[in-house]
Amino acid sequence: MTDLFDHAMKERLRAEAPLAARMRPRTLDEFVGQEHILGAGKLLRRAIETDKLFSSIILWGPPGTGKTTLAMVIANLTKSHFATLSAVLAGKAELREVIDAALERRRLYQKKTILFVDEVHRWNKAQQDALLPHVENGTFVLIGATTENPYFEVIGALVSRSRVFQLLPLTGEQTGRILDAALADAERGYGSRRVVLDPQARAHLIDVSGGDARNALNALELAVESTSPDVNEIIPITLEIAQESIQRRAVLYDKDGDAHYDTISAFIKSVRGSDPDAALYWLAKMIYAGEDPRFIIRRLIILAGEDIGLADPMGLVVAASAAQAFDYIGLPEGVYPIVEATLYLATAPKSNTATSYFKAFERIEQEGVGNVPTHLKDNSRDATALGHGKGYEYPHMHADHFIPQQYLPKELLGTYFYKPSGIGYEAQVADRLERWREAQRAALGITRREDIPDLTQEQINEMKRKIK
Repeated sequence: MTDLFDHAMKERLRAEAPLAARMRPRTLDEFVGQEHILGAGKLLRRAIETDKLFSSIILWGPPGTGKTTLAMVIANLTKSHFATLSAVLAGKAELREVIDAALERRRLYQKKTILFVDEVHRWNKAQQDALLPHVENGTFVLIGATTENPYFEVIGALVSRSRVFQLLPLTGEQTGRILDAALADAERGYGSRRVVLDPQARAHLIDVSGGDARNALNALELAVESTSPDVNEIIPITLEIAQESIQRRAVLYDKDGDAHYDTISAFIKSVRGSDPDAALYWLAKMIYAGEDPRFIIRRLIILAGEDIGLADPMGLVVAASAAQAFDYIGLPEGVYPIVEATLYLATAPKSNTATSYFKAFERIEQEGVGNVPTHLKDNSRDATALGHGKGYEYPHMHADHFIPQQYLPKELLGTYFYKPSGIGYEAQVADRLERWREAQRAALGITRREDIPDLTQEQINEMKRKIK
């Protein structure tokens, strides 16, 4: 009788579970996304399908990308005993119980245990250390799930004994497939009800869910359950209802369309144009619409080199530090280093002299590569036989750590690709460099001076394409 009541209770809880829980995939074929690790023939898929998950793994990815779901799929397919712990709720005592049971199971029945630890990064170093010997001796195979970078948040010894698999945010197409499946499934979803999801509402749920399947399904559930059927028993989900359900208003922003490129263009041009207010506005639009913050940071790093350069060398340092800080923190707090980098770069002095590189690139493309002067060649191999390195003056042995000597091929002496802007820190560079160049011309008897004119943006873009 007890078993009967237990079974009835489980069925009732299953039926009353949230839509996201009811729609959780049960097999790999139902799993949507993560083809880079679960596609046909991929290592992890083969290991799961053949029940040969011999080494521990760490699943790393943002919320709603399928970490727990993948663990449940493994639980459904494996013949091993599957145990679960939440690092948020469980401590060393609960872990000790699992370890003791796993040891007993292996001793009595020679049965392997797979231990799934959700939010494994929540455990402190001592708790994570407690896992190590048992992962190492095979007491259990660990599946750790984390939303944080495991190389920062999980102890190195545990990471080195595990294979890290990174799960990516779902694409819009993948999120759409999940929503459509929930609407079509009569057993677990809304297939038995006449739900009509407006295309704009569907697009809004996809966009603002940010690649988080759970977020999208929760919003769909709220929209359906809070909307009364009309006279024809149809539950119409409009854009307005979708917006209310996910508590965000729609923003015109297609990550593959004009709005995406137009907005990032406006952002970069605002920073380049030294308008921090406009830069903050376009940054807020992108973050609000679900743009990948790493894409924004990459563009800031490029701008720091291309548009600020030596006018303020700290610009590149700040931008690169923002990238590292964001990877360590993530959203929402990770927006602060992005904002700091945006404001710093927007208010920094500007110089695009880093594009001088493309002047040299163009000269090589037109005339070929000149020979390396003998005194600049490596003297560790052919110094005796060929005189390589002979005559080279070590600058640090001279006053001011400088000695005028030839560095360019002979036919290019007097050619100057780099012209300092005279702005910010680069003004100091300009004065110093002109003194060195004058001394070099005098020492080498250079009579000509060829200052290569600046290139147009079209010429620079064309050379960038050639480099790619």
